[in-house]
Amino acid sequence: MEAIRTVSLTKYYGKSRGITDINLTVPEGDFFGFIGPNGAGKSTTIRTLLGLLTPTGGTADIFGRDIRGKREEVLADIGYMPSEACFYPNERVGGIIRYSAGLRGRDCAKEAAQLCERLALDTKKKIRELSLGNRKKVSIVCALQHNPRLCILDEPTSGLDPLMQREFYAILEERNAKGATIFLSSHVLSEIQRYCRHAAVIRGGRLLVCDAIDKLGDMYAKNVTLGGVSAPPALDGVRNVTTEGDTVRFLYSGEAAALLQALAGMTVTDVTITEPDLEEIIMHYYKEEGK
Repeated sequence: MEAIRTVSLTKYYGKSRGITDINLTVPEGDFFGFIGPNGAGKSTTIRTLLGLLTPTGGTADIFGRDIRGKREEVLADIGYMPSEACFYPNERVGGIIRYSAGLRGRDCAKEAAQLCERLALDTKKKIRELSLGNRKKVSIVCALQHNPRLCILDEPTSGLDPLMQREFYAILEERNAKGATIFLSSHVLSEIQRYCRHAAVIRGGRLLVCDAIDKLGDMYAKNVTLGGVSAPPALDGVRNVTTEGDTVRFLYSGEAAALLQALAGMTVTDVTITEPDLEEIIMHYYKEEGK
């Protein structure tokens, strides 16, 4: 079964563009990445999937049910974590978590306690006393404590330190292994590469590409900077070459072994290999779409 299926999903805010003709399929049990820069349309898509926004056109089904016709039934299967969660500042963490469970008519105390322990979240503190990272943890617990069939997470790791990010993804992988579908919005390429099996790239409100991670070759491209040379190695996968004095920079999407072998035969004074900016990767798909 498909956990998410949209057909020509479109949302306009008056005359302003939100999203246009989004055709997206996420199989049940998938770990799916939704990638795009800020303002690309990620949150608009998610809010429309949740029935928080009424689409201008097209359809959105969750587990085969139209979100507009069976909203309460659909939402019972979803755990949603917004990119910026707002809680009552004078309430204690434990009270907020219990309130969230109560809205679903569920006793989630055991699962909530386990999540709080794993995330090192103090339930006795008031919301206003928490850092951004700890408020994120509250949002995580509220989204996951009822063991949802579908987890929709919008930029979930912003504000979390690296150790908590690792624990958070360990929790998601465990849920996914038990059958939960994970739909993760992010602009951090490394997260998508490491954890997701499929991904879609969105820019300017339009879906540019949707495929298995290992087929999205440019997701693994690297920025390479070489010192002491006047030209890059003659390899397939080298593009966007710039030269400044004896320094050459380029984007490389070929085999790592081929690059290392080529560099071994060159006289270089310095080598730097980094992850490219998300916009560089997205622009590749944007140009391909325009052909």
